[in-house]
Amino acid sequence: MDGTTPVLIGAGQFTYRGDQANSPSPVALLKIAAERAAADAGIGAAGLAAVDGLAVAGFTIDAPGSTRGAIPHSTNPPASLARQIGAQPGWAVYAHMGGNASQQLVNVLAERIARGETELALAVGAEFLGSAIKRLTKGLPFDDWRAVEDDDLPEPQRFGDPRSGVTPYEARHGLNRPINTYPLFENALRARDHRSIADHQARLGRLFAPFTKVAAGNPEAWFPIERTAEELVTVSDRNRMVGFPYPKLLNAIMEVDQAAGVILASVKKARELGVPEDRWVYLHGCADAADLWFPLDRQNFYSSPAMRLTGQRALEMAGVDLADIDFFDLYSCFPVAVEIGAEELGLALDDPRGLTVTGGLPYAGGPGNNYAMHSIATMAGKLRAKPGAYGLVTANGWYLTKQSTGIYSTTRPAAPFERQDPGVLQRQIDALAHPAVTETPQGAARIETYTVVHRREGPFMGIVVGRDDADRRFVAHTPNDAATLAGLEQGEQVGRTGRVGPGPAGGQTNLFTPD
Repeated sequence: MDGTTPVLIGAGQFTYRGDQANSPSPVALLKIAAERAAADAGIGAAGLAAVDGLAVAGFTIDAPGSTRGAIPHSTNPPASLARQIGAQPGWAVYAHMGGNASQQLVNVLAERIARGETELALAVGAEFLGSAIKRLTKGLPFDDWRAVEDDDLPEPQRFGDPRSGVTPYEARHGLNRPINTYPLFENALRARDHRSIADHQARLGRLFAPFTKVAAGNPEAWFPIERTAEELVTVSDRNRMVGFPYPKLLNAIMEVDQAAGVILASVKKARELGVPEDRWVYLHGCADAADLWFPLDRQNFYSSPAMRLTGQRALEMAGVDLADIDFFDLYSCFPVAVEIGAEELGLALDDPRGLTVTGGLPYAGGPGNNYAMHSIATMAGKLRAKPGAYGLVTANGWYLTKQSTGIYSTTRPAAPFERQDPGVLQRQIDALAHPAVTETPQGAARIETYTVVHRREGPFMGIVVGRDDADRRFVAHTPNDAATLAGLEQGEQVGRTGRVGPGPAGGQTNLFTPD
């Protein structure tokens, strides 16, 4: 182990539960998490000011097409934060959208440290929609947030893939909303396994009930409430259906006020700063890749080659097997992300080691693009408390699209840190065969997967991904009458036949009418 070996030396988290009118600004949230990470490392304000690498996970309100521009926030979060902590980093980036960003940032910062390009780095992120939305809806001012804005700052250097997660064709049919798209994967998985709807709903409850138990013991969890499997899947006034088959309690909650950050250093720098070695956590293995980018291009809707290959590569780099892992945190925005993630890794859903250390996005909280930073921070504490143990973290962006994996341990690495070029895995994935897509289907067709989207008042839109007679894939809406929408939820629809063609409104959307 040489002086450029990267090591995580500090981790900090913060959950704000106070009055919305006094909630911290976005940059203040970042600063609190950074200061807590510095305190955890024992390097204090002086150490924090010495960071020469700074990476901030993108705020949700900066996503392309966001309608939340009325919420004031820094135009350059890394530069604003650097001013707040007195740092002058030579490398500072602001990540593009995606829940994979936190783990990917850590992977890249570790690589920069191993190459000698960075000595001391901070990766941090926050979400503030919880208080921001309430301020907007209640007409509360944002004067205290505007005070920390830096309007004179240049545009930040962006990090990651800037592409939208869907095509305009997919967006017109509602696939640009995770609550509409993830149910398509879930229903396809259920149909593949030939489970009844009732049996599959029970399975989802059994899957996420243990997550709620972990959240109940997590002091930073947004909803620290243990719930039964039945409670999670029983539709009620307080647990309305959102996107069939997911009631509200199975959906990630983004309206939170949470922040998390980690500090990485070279071994040489960690020693110079006097950080005790019992605080050190090493990144033993990592990998990053994306599945075929747009949902309609996927091989199917119940697998993820990127999850499988990044998991395999991270384990290979770490020199361990899945049996050697003591703790897991699988990205859990919706149940299907966990189901597919576990399957691609080779984990049973009831593995006694558990599948989360935080409680997951629906219960610990879904802080936009920064959830995995909470996973990493929590994992660091677990590993320090059990020296020699290994922990695996997965992070997922867009629609089961972008995948990043990390394997951590307090055990000293046996080999130098060397991150594989992500292009190696990406080329394998991009070469996979996949169906042709048509934007203008016409005639006989069948359902490949589907969902029914609900408002508070009830179901209002059916979405079908189907195949035409030439086996080309398409997306369409269904008639929105009550009988059609109710029928879509009463029994398995995958494989059902019908007719597809141009829909109303000038044919901007397709219409699939079941037989």
